[in-house]
Amino acid sequence: MLLVSWNLAGRVKRLPEQAERLLELDADVLCLQELTRTTIPIWRDLLETAGYAGIAHGDLSTTTRTRPLAVLTATRSSLHAVLVDDVPWAERVLAVHMSDGTEVVNMHSPISPKPGLAKVRTHEAVHRHMANHPADHARLLCGDLNTPRKEHSDGTLWTFARDRYGRLRPERGERWDQAERALIRDLEPFGYRDAFRLLHPHDLNELSWEWARWGGGYRLDHLIVSPGVEVATCHYQHRWREDGLSDHSALIARLSRLGRQD
Repeated sequence: MLLVSWNLAGRVKRLPEQAERLLELDADVLCLQELTRTTIPIWRDLLETAGYAGIAHGDLSTTTRTRPLAVLTATRSSLHAVLVDDVPWAERVLAVHMSDGTEVVNMHSPISPKPGLAKVRTHEAVHRHMANHPADHARLLCGDLNTPRKEHSDGTLWTFARDRYGRLRPERGERWDQAERALIRDLEPFGYRDAFRLLHPHDLNELSWEWARWGGGYRLDHLIVSPGVEVATCHYQHRWREDGLSDHSALIARLSRLGRQD
């Protein structure tokens, strides 16, 4: 199964080019982030025409101007949405079951400055959902998780609860630090793995988002896989970002042994 996860940056003028690049891959699963009220219907029409049988997206009909973005998931087979409890911004987290039983959770974490601890509460809610993992089907989490701040060559990481020297910021504290670690590290005791790091060493400093003017950036876009999922390939398509189609690189992975594990 070929899966692509990409933050589209809400682009309208570049949407036809984004779609052309994506559809050339003929992926089985597309997990897209940063869609808007304007772009959702366009993407739905394009993906339906391209033969995607299952399409679901976050609901923006009741959100405010401060919450203009949603996620969208498209699959070649049918799908149905499942509830992720206690997510503060429901349009940013979408869980679906595919026809083979595989669950795909598509997530776009709120950025740190958003009020009401939206980022912290989102990570905590998704962690609870992922940790409650049925043994009889595969589960994938992908998207723009907006963490970590820094990955070290020994495998340790710093979250955005810390400053550039690694010191815990008092106004954020331990809960914030733990919440950001929850999806990258604290699912490991449940058998989950970072698909990219399964195949690439920690001393490979890969960025999926980069400062346009100053260089440098972060690996914010991730794929986390449950036990029983085999990762054949996993890489970032940086050319799409370099061509200005988004400010994020796409994550592209080929997976196998999905669905019911007998």
